[in-house]
Amino acid sequence: MAKDMTLLWGSGSPPCWRIMIALEEKNLQGYNQKLLSFEKGEHKSKEVMEINPRGQLPAFKCGDVTLNESCAACFHLECKYKSQGTKLIPDCEDEKALILQRVFEVNTLTEKSSSVLYYNWIVPEGERHDSAVKRNKEALTAELKLWEGYLQKASSSFIVGKNFSLADVIVYPTVAYLFHYGLSEQRYPKLAEYYKGLMNRPSIKASWPPTWKNAPKQETLKDI
Repeated sequence: MAKDMTLLWGSGSPPCWRIMIALEEKNLQGYNQKLLSFEKGEHKSKEVMEINPRGQLPAFKCGDVTLNESCAACFHLECKYKSQGTKLIPDCEDEKALILQRVFEVNTLTEKSSSVLYYNWIVPEGERHDSAVKRNKEALTAELKLWEGYLQKASSSFIVGKNFSLADVIVYPTVAYLFHYGLSEQRYPKLAEYYKGLMNRPSIKASWPPTWKNAPKQETLKDI
């Protein structure tokens, strides 16, 4: 099964990491994979473009099906291999609905964090304004407080319910990404607890971004 899958990925990319976690949880090790470098522009290579014409990672093929959107890929893996490995979507409709809410809602967290992390890269130097930086940071702070609140109300160490689910597959890489870039553990204790609590889960540990190991401390988000 896994031998019919190909994943081209970049280290530290939450979308790539999501698919890798899902593959681990569904016991689909042994797939074809290739680590590419964003810094060297390898995500724009012909090899990637043939699978993902946008020139982005992940570039993922499951048999004859091409899935370059990480959420779609993870949903597909859960549905196709439902009886294999970890059950990532429960039968309870109410719990399933909340999982779907968190899965799609994390896009807002990604958007607001990207506005802070990549502001100088996205906005030309002559168009940058301190007021915009301030607004972006305030928007990210408000969003983080929402997620901190969700975890305060959670009945377990997972985002939804008492079991590891698709919500964790999708949300965890984004949370880990924020802490990698210096998010304060003291200011967001529940998010930090979630981050540290799942760090050694086999699927997450096995797919941990290799470029993060022994990487210098990042402080971009330390004041958020």
